[in-house]
Amino acid sequence: MTIKKQFVKTKPVCKVTFSIEAKQADQVAVVGDFNNWDPEQGTMNKLKNGTFKTVLDLKKDAAYEFKYIIDGEYINEPEADSFKWNAFAGNENGVLVV
Repeated sequence: MTIKKQFVKTKPVCKVTFSIEAKQADQVAVVGDFNNWDPEQGTMNKLKNGTFKTVLDLKKDAAYEFKYIIDGEYINEPEADSFKWNAFAGNENGVLVV
């Protein structure tokens, strides 16, 4: 699992690449504050090596709670910038700061 941030000098956005290895998975999505926790908006593409990947343009100077959904199971990114307790989910969410 990795997150790469590429700041765009000419726009107030950061291109964030989410990738997660899930060779046995059929569907993977990244959901969070940035897409209203909607799996359809966070669908990730499966590469030949079994890694799922997507790139999102996120507004800079913000923090977003997020998780991956792998075949219906919510998973945290261990390399998240931090973690925050979410009473609604009864669990921690990863936090991405851009």
